[in-house]
Amino acid sequence: MPSVPPSGSHQQRFTTMDRAQRVRFRRAVTLMLMTLFLPGSAQLVSGNRRVGRIALWTWLTLLVVGLLAVVTSYFWPGLAFWAGTSTVLLQVLRLGMMGLAVGWAYLFVDAWRLGQPLTLQRQHRLAVVGVNGFLCFSVAGALLFGAHVVGVQRDFMLSMFGDGKAVGAHQGRYNVLLMGGDAGAGRWGLRPDSMTVASIDAETGKALLISLPRNMQNFPFPEGSVMGEQFPDGFNEEGMYLNGLATWALDHAALFKGSKNPGVDATIEGVEGITGLKMNYWAMVNLEGFKDLVDAVGGVELNVRQRIPVGLPSDSFFRYIEPGTRTLDGMDTLWFARARHDSDDYSRMARQKCVMGAMLQQVSPQVALRNFDKIASASSAMVSTNVPRGEVDRFVDLALKAKSQKIATLSLVPPMVNTANPDIDLVHAKVAAAIAKAEGRAPEQPAETAEAAPAETDDETAETPAPAAESPAPEQGTASTPAAPATPSTPPAVTGGSLGSLSTGYAANQSEDLGAVC
Repeated sequence: MPSVPPSGSHQQRFTTMDRAQRVRFRRAVTLMLMTLFLPGSAQLVSGNRRVGRIALWTWLTLLVVGLLAVVTSYFWPGLAFWAGTSTVLLQVLRLGMMGLAVGWAYLFVDAWRLGQPLTLQRQHRLAVVGVNGFLCFSVAGALLFGAHVVGVQRDFMLSMFGDGKAVGAHQGRYNVLLMGGDAGAGRWGLRPDSMTVASIDAETGKALLISLPRNMQNFPFPEGSVMGEQFPDGFNEEGMYLNGLATWALDHAALFKGSKNPGVDATIEGVEGITGLKMNYWAMVNLEGFKDLVDAVGGVELNVRQRIPVGLPSDSFFRYIEPGTRTLDGMDTLWFARARHDSDDYSRMARQKCVMGAMLQQVSPQVALRNFDKIASASSAMVSTNVPRGEVDRFVDLALKAKSQKIATLSLVPPMVNTANPDIDLVHAKVAAAIAKAEGRAPEQPAETAEAAPAETDDETAETPAPAAESPAPEQGTASTPAAPATPSTPPAVTGGSLGSLSTGYAANQSEDLGAVC
């Protein structure tokens, strides 16, 4: 039999001390893990119980509130959207996360102290310091980063949106005028490069995009409006078009008493007169800043049907986007949407709609969350709007509803509308019919209206009409006509990268499913 060391021998004392060291080490690590999962529990076991009770009750309260918020937001998403757009709540949350980071870091340091590190062996002492430092900086760092993100969101809300009065839906729809313009001296906000009304069903989020050509002339204004009083017979100013309303208004700013944006106000009055719709809000998009937004979300996938020029032939960076399904960065997406070289204004309007639709469909909440800081920074520099902060949660909710639905489009362009002398009754009827169709109801039948003449061209939009697209084949197998023999399908006409032509119209400019024609 092996001999047993006599009691009190050196070997027995070493074994007992070694076991005690391991026990103290495990106890120190356990106290830190307790602080990680149940903050305050380490103090309840070995330290200041008052501090432990406060910390533990605070943690349990926050945990219950968080779970209730998640469950409630799942069944009522509006709560989450409100929480993410309320600047007061965001400030409280930001300060709370900062305070929680400091408090939790204190609990980790105190748990390390309660583990009596000076009584541990050197290797155990170093291990405890490393574990405590890792947990402390990980938890506190995550909370401080969360506070930073919340602060970015709050600054974004404060810089982007105003505190104006909310405007209720008009006949069950929100109508928002989206304007795009180039940045630069004397241009930002003066001459919108593109104008689109987003008419959104207040309940379902079903969206209709109504585009207006910038070269429209001789249109009326709403009765009693500032521009209506100045032009009772319509906007017939020599050499000026719809996109020139902003310039005219800034030259006559005294007429718009108390207005912060007379150019925008005049443009809205023109759009309301043309469409017959009352605008709720407006947003001006800086097209140059749009590049940063596309880059922030990792690009956008688009179907490039023809070579699209990037820049002008005189530019040093001039090149082409080649055909195919491509993920474009901000620079290429901007030129895909705005290029007119070898194209025309109405083809460009169609491509702009395709970009809008692609952005809505492809930017998921997960992508937005991962790139939130970049998106917020890009959006603040890109958009100016009068949408009040209190309405942002409503529009986020509607945007998410619209994401899962087809987007309808209507463009007030030739050959349907003569932009030089538009038939406003026809335009109003077309707008009403498009809204009715988007809402799934039968439109009122307007009286017969004469065919609109081709649009006049001007120095900004002079184009050569493209060949007409082939007429579609008659339907097969009807009751009164025998089925026609099958004929080879003719590829649809593509002009300037858009399906269709100037003489027959572009598919994306008037469609019930924007995604299908883009």
